[in-house]
Amino acid sequence: MQLDLNLLTALDALLEEGSVAGAAARLHVTAPAMSRSLGRIRKVTGDEILVRSGRQMIPTARAVAMRAEVQTLVRQAHQLLSPHAELDLATLERVFTVRWHDALTTACGTELIAAVHRQAPGVRLRLTAEPGDDTPELRRGEVDLASGTEPPSLPDIRHHLVGHDRLAVAVRPDHPLAGQPVTIERYAAADHLTVSRRGRLRDQIDDALTALGHERRVIASAPTSATALQLVTETDVVVTLPDAATRAARDQLGLITLPLPLELPEVPLHLLWHRRHHNDPAHRWLRETAIRTLHSLFTP
Repeated sequence: MQLDLNLLTALDALLEEGSVAGAAARLHVTAPAMSRSLGRIRKVTGDEILVRSGRQMIPTARAVAMRAEVQTLVRQAHQLLSPHAELDLATLERVFTVRWHDALTTACGTELIAAVHRQAPGVRLRLTAEPGDDTPELRRGEVDLASGTEPPSLPDIRHHLVGHDRLAVAVRPDHPLAGQPVTIERYAAADHLTVSRRGRLRDQIDDALTALGHERRVIASAPTSATALQLVTETDVVVTLPDAATRAARDQLGLITLPLPLELPEVPLHLLWHRRHHNDPAHRWLRETAIRTLHSLFTP
């Protein structure tokens, strides 16, 4: 049986007014139309709902029992189908999952958490590890915000270009490369780390070097930028990472930054989300907060 949800509104009015005429006036319909609705409600529920007692109509025992629940359902339906009310951050309770490159989480995670908690103390954040391709998780609703270096190729994934980062070389202060001009020959001759969750020992830098007739020696891969930078503090290895995203971590570890002796394009930073969240006020607030936080990386 197909259920007409309009009957729920009619039932609420009938129970509230206690008469067909009163319910009809409340919903701005004719009395015959409301009488037909009552007949359909009786058929659906198998109950009289309202019965005549003298000149009045009184609710049945079942109607009395369901009155509060009917009122709640009608109110929830109106809230669900009404235009979004103004967002009240003070009372907002929500859990958001943010999956960014680990360097971004290290650089901006604290600021993002603080900004969110300051404005909406009932909101909780899940900062999760970056798996490589967030599109399936964004589509399934498992991730609310993701980061990426490419604009999405699918129309259901929205994005915002936050800025562009450049690659920089990080070494410890007494590294052999420090204190002298970094030529492409000296750079290629050093021992290098890659950053790869999958353990890849080759990346775009190797391709660029090969095109110029050079090869570098990658002696290890690290799963995260934070791990790679820690290894740089204790060895003579070199790691090449996005400059703005890792600047704070490099400074904290006392590392020095050298220019990359290669002409490579800047690395774009995109914030990604699924279009189902595009007009959600709470999600819009979160991504605007995240964008402001990430913009601080590129502010001189």
